[in-house]
Amino acid sequence: MQSLLVPTAAACAAPSSASARRPRPGRISVRASAAAAAAAPPRRETDPKKRVVITGMGLVSVFGNDVDAYYDRLLAGESGVGPIDRFDASKFPTRFAGQIRGFSSEGYIDGKNDRRLDDCLRYCIVSGKKALESAGLPLGSDAMAKIDKARAGVLVGTGMGGLQVFSDGVQNLLEKGYRKITPFFIPYAITNMGSALLGMDIGFMGPNYSISTACATSNYCFYAAANHIRKGEADMMIAGGTEAAIIPIGVGGFVACRALSQRNDDPKTASRPWDKERDGFVMGEGAGVLVMESLEHAMKRGAPIVAEYLGGAVNCDAYHMTDPRADGLGVSSCIRQSLQDAGVAPEEVNYINAHATSTLAGDLAEMNAIKQVFKDPSGIKVNATKSMIGHCLGAAGGLEAIATIKAINTGLVHPSINQFDREPAVEFDTVPNVKAEHEINVGISNSFGFGGHNSVVVFAPFKP
Repeated sequence: MQSLLVPTAAACAAPSSASARRPRPGRISVRASAAAAAAAPPRRETDPKKRVVITGMGLVSVFGNDVDAYYDRLLAGESGVGPIDRFDASKFPTRFAGQIRGFSSEGYIDGKNDRRLDDCLRYCIVSGKKALESAGLPLGSDAMAKIDKARAGVLVGTGMGGLQVFSDGVQNLLEKGYRKITPFFIPYAITNMGSALLGMDIGFMGPNYSISTACATSNYCFYAAANHIRKGEADMMIAGGTEAAIIPIGVGGFVACRALSQRNDDPKTASRPWDKERDGFVMGEGAGVLVMESLEHAMKRGAPIVAEYLGGAVNCDAYHMTDPRADGLGVSSCIRQSLQDAGVAPEEVNYINAHATSTLAGDLAEMNAIKQVFKDPSGIKVNATKSMIGHCLGAAGGLEAIATIKAINTGLVHPSINQFDREPAVEFDTVPNVKAEHEINVGISNSFGFGGHNSVVVFAPFKP
C-alpha cells in the first residue's frame, strides 16, 4: 500500500536509523485514513448551494400523464399490462406489454412536429414540460422568464433511443432505397435528441446531453444532474429517462434475449417480482422526469419543494453483458457508495424501491445485495413498481423515482402485486398485494442495466 507524503519539515529531514524504523511525522497511511473515514459518522450536505432538492415531477405512463393519478393507481394495485395492439404480435411468443394507449401531446408539441417525432421524443418533451409546470415554471410565465437559462440544463437519457424512427428508416432502405430515408432519420434516432429538443423548446442553455446505460439510465441522469448542481455548473436541471420500445424490433429483440415473460394467458399477473413462478420481465414504456435545483436557488424563487435528493452512486459489475453477479457485490457496493455520498447510515434507510424486474436471476441477486448492506430487515419496506407498469427500460428509474417521492409525500407505499408464492430467501417486507402506511425516513431507488451498470439514488423528506 502506497503512502501519501505531506511535506513537513520532519518528513523532509534525512532519516536516522531510528526514524527509519518508525512512521515519520507527516506520513499518512492511505489504509489508515480510509479506515478513519469509514469509521467517521456520515454527514449530510449543509451548504444550500450544494443541497439538491426536487421541485417538480412530470411523467408519461401507462396510467396517464398526471403524477397524482399515476400514484393513485399504483396504490390501488392496478396492473397496466395487457395485450399488445399497436402491431400484430400474434406470432411472437410474448404478446403483451405495459403499452401506453391514447397518449396526447396536445398543448405541449405542435401538430407538425408531433407527427414526425418518435414516441421516445414525444414522451420526453411532454414529461419535461409537465415537470416544469409542477415546479411553478410553466412556459411563458413570469417565473420562467426570471430563470437564468444559461444555468439551467437538461439531462434526459434513453436506453434505446428513437427505435421506431430507426426501424422505419432501415425498412425504407431495404424496400425502397436510400432516397426514401427521411432526413429526420438520424436526428430522431440518436439518444441525445430528447434533451436537445426539450432544451430548444424551453430555452435552457446549461448542460445538455443524454446518458444511455440501458435500464439504469434514469438514475445515472439524476446522479450526473445533481453533480452539475453541486459543482456550481448549474442552478437547475431537468433530469430523467424516456423510452418507447414496444414495437416489433424491440419486442423481438428481448424475445431473442429470452428475457420476457410468456404468460400470455394471464398478462396482468405476468410481472411478479420475487414470486417462485416468475418467468421474465414485462416490457413497459413512458418517461419520468424530475426538476432538480440547488436549495439556494429553489428558496430564492419560492419553489415548491417536494423532497430532497441526498446523493447517489453508479458502478459496474464487470461480470457479464446481461446476467447479474449472483453474489451481489457490484450492487451492494453501489448501495454503500450512494449512502456515503448522501451522508446516510444504513440504519436510517427504511424504504427501498427495488429494481425487481421479475427475472429468475435478477430478483434474488438484488435481494442478496440488499441483505449485505441492511442487516436487519425489520422496519424496511421494499416494493416493486414494475409489478404494475412493467419494465420501462431507460425510463424505469424516472418513473420509480416519482413513486419513491410520492411515497415520501403521502406516507403510503404502493404494493408489489402478483405476490402469490414468494421466494423464501426474501426476508424483507415486499408490501405484498396491498398498499401500506409507512412514514419514510430515507428511501433509495435501485436501477440496473445490461452491461452490469448499477445505480442507486437516495431521497428523503425535505427538512430546512
